[in-house]
Amino acid sequence: MEITLDDVDERIVWELTRNARLSNKELADRVGLAPSTCLVRVRALQESRVIRSYHAHPDWAALGLSVEAIVAVRLRAQARGEIETYAQRVITLPNVLNVFFLGGADDFFIHVACSSTAQLRDFVAQQLSMDTSVASTQTNIVFDHLSGIEHMGAGSGWAQARRRAGGAGR
Repeated sequence: MEITLDDVDERIVWELTRNARLSNKELADRVGLAPSTCLVRVRALQESRVIRSYHAHPDWAALGLSVEAIVAVRLRAQARGEIETYAQRVITLPNVLNVFFLGGADDFFIHVACSSTAQLRDFVAQQLSMDTSVASTQTNIVFDHLSGIEHMGAGSGWAQARRRAGGAGR
């Protein structure tokens, strides 16, 4: 089902992406709507699943998980039929933040947060590399993570410009 969004809907989505804790009144002020109209639009975006959920963005280091990494995983050729079950297995492992299923040389990028490089090494060796579906892994330490959403500035036409810059259309 294709959903058509207007500029105001897009601005609502981007504002909530930047800060999901905005009050309805503040969100309405930012997108130029009456609070009642804004609430109706947000509910419609939720019902159509354009907005699927709201998330907290923790500071992993403050939680004692100061080492982040992206682990590239390639599955064995014989394990290609297990791609979905592998992803479901991995996302439930401790320390796994995100699992990205890829096209290209690697099958998955797995974003993890660990308390130390030793814990990261043990996680990759024991939880990922020992899986019989896995052909190889390559671990990349994350020095810093900047989310474009967090640094996005508001302004006239920024939602449309961002969409055009990414090459996506309506």
